[in-house]
Amino acid sequence: MTTPKLPTQCPGCQGALHVSQLACPDCSTQVSGAFSLPPLARLSADEQDFIVQFVINGGSLKEMAAITGVSYPTVRNRLDDLILKIKANKQN
Repeated sequence: MTTPKLPTQCPGCQGALHVSQLACPDCSTQVSGAFSLPPLARLSADEQDFIVQFVINGGSLKEMAAITGVSYPTVRNRLDDLILKIKANKQN
């Protein structure tokens, strides 16, 4: 069974979601408020997976191209797109 991924967009309007409650599974403490998701958490599950694989592979675009089965320029473009998206998320 896979663990559900944290949604980052509203299923109704596609707006950005905010965290309103956190809970400790050990002691049942709950914290409520209006918390923004960190920039990396605002990325889609596929984008997060790409970044995790990129880090695991030592930041090697060549290795990422081999693993994903796409060309080096395609991986470079995807990384550039993610960099722009993370910068935009960081400003919000």
